[in-house]
Amino acid sequence: MASGCYPRFLFGGGLGSWLPIFHFHEASREYLEPYLLHLARNQYRTVTSEAIAQFVRKGIHPGRRSVALCFDDAWASLWTVVAPLLKKYGFQAIAYAIPGRIVDSEKLRPTMDDPAWNPINLDRSSVPFAAWGELRALQTSGVVDIQAHTFWHGMVFSDAEIQEFVQPGFHRHPHLYPMIADEGHDRFLTPADLGAPLYAQRSRMSDALRSDHPKAREACLRHVRENGGQEFFQRSGWEIELRHVAGNSQGTQETPAERDAAILAELAAARETLNSQLKTHTVRHMCFPWAVCGRAAELAAEKAGYKTAFGDRLFGGRSVRAGDPPYRLMRLKHNYIYCLPGKERRTLFTVGRKLKK
Repeated sequence: MASGCYPRFLFGGGLGSWLPIFHFHEASREYLEPYLLHLARNQYRTVTSEAIAQFVRKGIHPGRRSVALCFDDAWASLWTVVAPLLKKYGFQAIAYAIPGRIVDSEKLRPTMDDPAWNPINLDRSSVPFAAWGELRALQTSGVVDIQAHTFWHGMVFSDAEIQEFVQPGFHRHPHLYPMIADEGHDRFLTPADLGAPLYAQRSRMSDALRSDHPKAREACLRHVRENGGQEFFQRSGWEIELRHVAGNSQGTQETPAERDAAILAELAAARETLNSQLKTHTVRHMCFPWAVCGRAAELAAEKAGYKTAFGDRLFGGRSVRAGDPPYRLMRLKHNYIYCLPGKERRTLFTVGRKLKK
């Protein structure tokens, strides 16, 4: 608090000159509705990207008791749960979508307002993100302001030392499968790539230089295929065997100029694709995955035509004030909604303790 990194309302004070921005990811009705009910009972209003930009760049505050709600990734629950609840309480939200992961389907899945709705967790289904048809419907409704979350939300290899290999049981969160170059095109490594070497990885939006090892990867994939597939991993010493197959291949590492060009291309593609698919021109704001934003990505965001971006910065304020760096705005985890001034307000200690559980 002394450094000004955290807004006073977290410590029992008022909102002052801060505009609180809260972020969510997946959501169920049971989890999300209490937060919206708390905001409604205390007469808070929600704002979207353009209002944030006007405040940051021109100092025009959106008004008393204004907050912004962000839903990163545009999971399927954005369509099935979040939008119906926002409509119920008269709120709006910002959704940061990942066009490279969106399925091209016009079919609209049942929502919680539909009699046919089955409250299964679609966020962990074979189509875990809202499809293009659903996103178009959300954009048209005015309830959800859809903006960019990069094109891929990807991780890339950043080192040449093999850490492990893809083996049976290799499963990660969808965002943690690394990107590889395959016949000139990027794709995500999958559990089916048995034997593929794994290296240290970083966000594509960091300043890390991407490394790739196609010769070692193909040699290991081929060796596993030719030696029984999954059965290969029942051998004792299979890891030593694969390390020998991979050899000392150093692979390739991009130059700083290549990194800068790749990041710019991805950010431009995200904006162009969203605007094209949603038939709009309003996608001009973004959020960096994991809030990771290197200097190259910060510069690329401006070059790609974005007006604001959320990404961490050292000693940055965990909400938004007029004059903040527009490409390194910062947010708070949604749990801190309960610290806002109003009825049934909770203390930072109480909310923080719940976060640790």
